[in-house]
Amino acid sequence: MIKILKYGEVPNSEIFARTEPTVNVEATVSEIIANVRAKGDAALYEYCEKFDRAKLDSLAVTPEEIDEAVAAVEPRFLEVLEKAAKNIRAFHEKQVRNSFIINNESGIVIGQKVIPVDRAGLYVPGGTAAYPSTVLMDAIPAKIAGCREVVMVSPPNKEGKINPVILAAAKIAGIDRIFKVGGAQAVAALAFGTESIPKVDKIVGPGNAFVAEAKKQVYGVVSIDMIAGPSEILIVADGLSNPRHVAADLLSQAEHDKMASAVLVTDSASLAEKVSAELERQIPLLERAEIARVSIDNNGKIIVSPTLSVAIDIANELAPEHLELCVDNPFDYLDAIRHAGSIFMGRNCPEALGDYFAGPNHTLPTSGTAKFSSPLSVDDFVKKTQYTYYTKEALERVAHDVEFFATKEGLTAHAKSAVVRLEEEQ
Repeated sequence: MIKILKYGEVPNSEIFARTEPTVNVEATVSEIIANVRAKGDAALYEYCEKFDRAKLDSLAVTPEEIDEAVAAVEPRFLEVLEKAAKNIRAFHEKQVRNSFIINNESGIVIGQKVIPVDRAGLYVPGGTAAYPSTVLMDAIPAKIAGCREVVMVSPPNKEGKINPVILAAAKIAGIDRIFKVGGAQAVAALAFGTESIPKVDKIVGPGNAFVAEAKKQVYGVVSIDMIAGPSEILIVADGLSNPRHVAADLLSQAEHDKMASAVLVTDSASLAEKVSAELERQIPLLERAEIARVSIDNNGKIIVSPTLSVAIDIANELAPEHLELCVDNPFDYLDAIRHAGSIFMGRNCPEALGDYFAGPNHTLPTSGTAKFSSPLSVDDFVKKTQYTYYTKEALERVAHDVEFFATKEGLTAHAKSAVVRLEEEQ
């Protein structure tokens, strides 16, 4: 049963506690990465046979396999994928940044260029957890950014096939190349390249502890989106909220995995009790009841706050991945929310809208990292470079200022380079 905590009557350490993963896979992942770097495709085939029980003839997915997969997907689902993709494109197109140029002073031009990374790599989980939504959320911003090539990796099943819905989403999103490989070995292949899989500049996408650790270890060789922790939802709800709806929304995250965190913060003790009862009623009805049960019992909590204002303060401190504002006038509170991955406004906006359909990205900062990081966006697939141009006359106006500044830092060669051209003229 979920814990009910009264804010101010229990230690803050209990209010703000997070369950930390205890599994340590650092050494195993390090060995896998080293093996892939040394043996390339051969290592990938070995790991595919070992972990996925699949003996492959080729790592690459052919156009014929993609067409076969699309044909196998229910037409209604293809239609929904297209609608979701349209919404995701419309939202992320607004994120495109422009280069700029400043030429306000005679003889001086400065500016910034916004340049897409050449090649983006997308990791998409497979097996029992097939998430075509992740394909759309990760690939569409990369394509909008203008990446020259978007490469996807996903583990195959025992027959050597990637889930058809994953391939259908990949086609809708416009992914350029797809490979049948998963786990830490897939991340290593994207980071360093093999005979079949090209080296990428950025790796994005969720995965298990091995994938997360691999992304952590290859960071610096390539860029990554984030190190994702367990799924989280925090709901701020007042006493007028429907407990059935609130419980359902909490369980939408609790069913992800046993480490997921579902938290309700409310100013109503009555709602707290009703939501607790609703959770007990709804959990046995879920297909993933066992997972949700462990998540709610171990990581779930209901915090009873004296006011909604304090509830917002608690939410900001926890900085959740998903934040629902279940109140009548959610825009009254929007400015007060400073730390959250994605905010769902009002009583008719379940977090599932964001997972699949609304348009904002569902790849979000977890574990409190929303205090300093952002959802996946077009910005993740671009980099910026800057340029400076001075005429001879413009340099003459500032050269001695630069010389003076450099000398104060003890860098006399810097200072000399600023004035040497003036000396030549003399």
